[in-house]
Amino acid sequence: MSPSPGSTDTGLSSAPSPVTLESAEPARTSVWRRPRPSQRAQRTDIAIGIALAVAGAFAAELMRSASPQPLDMGAGGIEGYFLSAAVPLTLCFRRRFPLATLLATSVMFFIAGERLPLIGGANIVTQVTLFMAIYTAAAWAQDRKRFQITIIFVVVSMFIWLAFGFVRALRADEITGSGVDGLLSPYVAYVVHNIGINIAYFVGSWLWGLTAWRTARQHDELLRQAQELAEQQQGNARRAVIDERLRISRELHDVVAHHISSIGVQAGGARRVMDTNPEAAKGALSVIEESSRTAVNEMRQLLGMLRAADPDLDEEVGVSAVRAPQANVDRLPALVADASNEQLSVGYHQIGTTQKLPETVSVSVYRIVQEALTNVRRHSTARTANVTLRYLEDAVEIEVIDDGRPKHAPVGSRLGHVGIRERVALLGGESEIGPRSVGGFRVRARFPVKEQQL
Repeated sequence: MSPSPGSTDTGLSSAPSPVTLESAEPARTSVWRRPRPSQRAQRTDIAIGIALAVAGAFAAELMRSASPQPLDMGAGGIEGYFLSAAVPLTLCFRRRFPLATLLATSVMFFIAGERLPLIGGANIVTQVTLFMAIYTAAAWAQDRKRFQITIIFVVVSMFIWLAFGFVRALRADEITGSGVDGLLSPYVAYVVHNIGINIAYFVGSWLWGLTAWRTARQHDELLRQAQELAEQQQGNARRAVIDERLRISRELHDVVAHHISSIGVQAGGARRVMDTNPEAAKGALSVIEESSRTAVNEMRQLLGMLRAADPDLDEEVGVSAVRAPQANVDRLPALVADASNEQLSVGYHQIGTTQKLPETVSVSVYRIVQEALTNVRRHSTARTANVTLRYLEDAVEIEVIDDGRPKHAPVGSRLGHVGIRERVALLGGESEIGPRSVGGFRVRARFPVKEQQL
């Protein structure tokens, strides 16, 4: 890389401006900074720098030994060895301080080439060091604007130095031909040869480094995207767990509260008439027995739904493979009949032509009526209640009204109302829960059905 005659591997490039190369990068790349190297990478760089320093000194000895004429090794006969080793030592910090390493390497290379052109500048190890410094700056520089300024400065400086070397060689008439006429004169061939090699070396190391930088940026973006995706998946999993818990909570509340409430009412009635009317007490106990069996069946059905992903578990947990009829609109008349007793008369009305409803809507309608009637028995003084199912053109509506008022006793946790609103909202419907202006209480829910069926 020395501008001295006879040295062809000069390492100087008349490469295109780095601004041109960098301008091809998307604007978003300027905001990305490559993470600093790890401790292990820094230790590797130190090892590489020391190994190349030893190799540089050994290469200088090989050049001195192979020379047909004695070579000047500089001050004390060791300057050539020292410079050949000092240039590669700058690579010990190449990835930690890439721009400073490039500048230091360029200065050391210039000193070696000026002091001992045939030893320092022509040493293959020192030339490789400069190319590695350029590659590292292109691949690891965090501030890309500073990198552009630095690389321009280094390239222009090396080009000027090489031009001075050509001028010195021309004045000293050091370039002589072999006596064979060629296409070009010896001097022109020398200049073209050196410039071509330098362009190949400089541009090659520069583009190699830019490719490594782009690859690192893409890898970092992929890692961030993977991390964001993993966080989104975790968030979705958490939401799914919460939604499932809410669904289970609603199902348990609707199943258990309804039947336990019925059992409580019947047990209280049986206790009051046990001595005066044993037959009525027996009837109440029969209702309690039937309600408890129904509750157990529905609990088993719910457990079976939760374990539907692995039907083999049914036998392990003792859940029968034969399910009780699932809660749906078709069972509303039976539900209303079960809710009617001496204290509460419940009527059922259907308006419109029966439609086949989506399973989710059908189950929700049943559960809403079940919860509403449970609340009437537990928290109201109502004597009558009416359940109305309306099949509309594009929706289905369920309404439960009563003629009572809230009891003085505590009105409960209101989780049933929350569950009703959640069910309706989940299916894109509308709900209305509250007292009526003419007295009593209303629970009304409307579900769109056409979109559900699509």
